[in-house]
Amino acid sequence: MSDLAYGLDFVTEDRARSVTTERRPVRVALIVIAVAFLTLFLLLPLFAVFSEALRAGLGGYWRAISEPDAIAAMRLTLLVAAIAVPANLLFGLAASWAIAKFEFPGKSVLNTLIDLPFSVSPVISGLVYVLLFGLQGYFGAYLQSENIQIIFAVPGIVLATIFVTFPFVARELVPLMQEQGIGDEEAALSLGASGLKTFLLVTLPNVKWALLYGVILCNARAMGEFGAVSVVSGHIRGKTNTMPLHVEILYNEYNFAAAFAVASLLALLALVTLVVKVALEWHYADQIAGTNRH
Repeated sequence: MSDLAYGLDFVTEDRARSVTTERRPVRVALIVIAVAFLTLFLLLPLFAVFSEALRAGLGGYWRAISEPDAIAAMRLTLLVAAIAVPANLLFGLAASWAIAKFEFPGKSVLNTLIDLPFSVSPVISGLVYVLLFGLQGYFGAYLQSENIQIIFAVPGIVLATIFVTFPFVARELVPLMQEQGIGDEEAALSLGASGLKTFLLVTLPNVKWALLYGVILCNARAMGEFGAVSVVSGHIRGKTNTMPLHVEILYNEYNFAAAFAVASLLALLALVTLVVKVALEWHYADQIAGTNRH
């Protein structure tokens, strides 16, 4: 390295330190504000949920989460997630592959539409499905004549959940695929690999950690979705109530211990998701660092 380059690196590092280094009182104040904010809006609510869930003891907690309506809500939540997450996985892979690897008319429109659920209220998205598939909706008469029920049934819950969760996988993959470019795929194709083999052996391994990260976030949102599902479910106990809706019903009935017991399961899911998310971030960061070193 030349003396000039070394000097420029030194100046850049020194300038970065001067910009990011604050006085000790300022740093302490910022840390205190951050910790206080997290304690007030995250740790205390979590503590309240678990303390209220265990207020009636372990026996009461077990009875609350093992009653038939609670078990039905858990099963429905898992069923909806088991359908919505793979569907969004396929969509995310297809959309990110198309946006990152090809040029086609409407590419920017597709890229923009992926973010639509982030800007639309979940309640509005649920109402849209009611207007489409409800009894008085555009397809209501046809569905009724064919004895097909979507609204106030499991299909409507699945559709609403897919809508509010489909950006998560795609938004993790699109920037990564765009950054990687198409050089590896072109090399594989020039060596005689088919399109499917190129995708399975070249593209997919390069994005596997981002893909898993997006799937985890998608699954967490699918299990915790309330607004859109509340509009299309009909709140039929034991049939169309997911876990968040079951919590609402129990709370409205002043059955606070049972409501917080079921809510604690969702909180545990969030904590597990957070742990897995952090672990993946560390692994992915180590993988990038290792790649850069080589």
